[in-house]
Amino acid sequence: MTTATRRRLHPAWWVAAVTFLALVGAAAFRAVPGVLIEPLQAEFGWSTSTISAAVGLNMALYGLTAPFAAALMERFGIRRVVVSALLVVAVGSGLTVFMTAPWQLVLCWGLLVGLGTGSMAMSLVATVTGRWFVARRGLVSGVLTAGGAAGQLVFLPVVATISAAHGWRPAALGTTAAALAVVPLVAWWLRDRPSDVGAVPYGGTAADEPPRSTGNAARTALAGLALAARTRVFWLLAAGFAICGATTNGLVQPHFIPAAHDHGMPVTTAASLLALVGLFDIAGTIASGWLTDRVDPRLLLLAYYSLRGLSLFLLPPLFGSDLQASMIAFIVFYGLDWVATVPPTLALCRQHFGARAPVVFGWVFASHQLGSAAAAYSAGVVRDVTGSYDGAWYGAALLCLVAAGLSIAIRRGRPAAAPVAEEAAAADAVVRG
Repeated sequence: MTTATRRRLHPAWWVAAVTFLALVGAAAFRAVPGVLIEPLQAEFGWSTSTISAAVGLNMALYGLTAPFAAALMERFGIRRVVVSALLVVAVGSGLTVFMTAPWQLVLCWGLLVGLGTGSMAMSLVATVTGRWFVARRGLVSGVLTAGGAAGQLVFLPVVATISAAHGWRPAALGTTAAALAVVPLVAWWLRDRPSDVGAVPYGGTAADEPPRSTGNAARTALAGLALAARTRVFWLLAAGFAICGATTNGLVQPHFIPAAHDHGMPVTTAASLLALVGLFDIAGTIASGWLTDRVDPRLLLLAYYSLRGLSLFLLPPLFGSDLQASMIAFIVFYGLDWVATVPPTLALCRQHFGARAPVVFGWVFASHQLGSAAAAYSAGVVRDVTGSYDGAWYGAALLCLVAAGLSIAIRRGRPAAAPVAEEAAAADAVVRG
């Protein structure tokens, strides 16, 4: 690329590209759980519910860390937080090769990787798009979201192949290497703000760059929750997004492969199907971002959740030892819909919470992961008790219809932003009790 071309390309696009790679690198280890449930059961004799408990903790921390990570990015900068998070992910995934007891699985797989990946979750997307973009925010949020979600799924056939050929430990170490490989790129290219490189946000002016925060990160995060929790919009978004997490990361991602294997499908085939979900997720989420810039986000969420619920109702009879066209059709649709909900949800946070949107969206995303954790564990229990995942699929389908109703119930318009003094007072009230 010539010097002239580099000058014509706004630095926001370089930041977005490195952020995309960071999200994909962090997602590598999140591809492991669904593939390694059976190898861990075979080696250690652990039950599905025991392994699901570690997966559930990972998902819960992945979400609960997000609002505090957003506040840390405000205080210390995006680059420092992302580099630290990638290193924590690498340590957590690397240590799993030494585990011999369930508590070690919970510590490495649940705690460390949950904290590390949570620090680069959707709060990173909200922070980068909020600081660096005015124009194309919906599109960029769609692309970055697709990177994080699709990365988990695209790695699945790689992890499954390595695990089948060489065992689960080399597969875990490979994901450690993927996280470490991104660290130099983040350290070199990722910048915190447009003003750091003498630029303005893409499509905006210097006035559009959010002010720097010098306050306590935990106080900022809790203040955002305190203010958002007073609004009906926040609870509608949080409840809907919890169901979103339950029906994707919590249910399909860790349990689709063992459910397919219950019906005679090879693990590598099922993993390839989830990778196909990841590929179509890229197209679906980018398209959703494009639509979010043009269509009422509430209507998009209504459509996404309703169609997702219908597809889950139709899923159980599609499982079998042979791969049928009907299962391919389900995979294609579910891929298009996988995290298409993120751009419109983020847009609604911006509409209703203004400059506080990254932290508020972090709390909304926390609900997404709490829903994921509950579904990951519950589906494992359903499988252990009934011998089948069918009850989990049908229950998730009903929840999607609830989420559709919650989404359309969100009112239009944007209320006036709370003044800075009110935010500071709320922060003090939260921290001091």
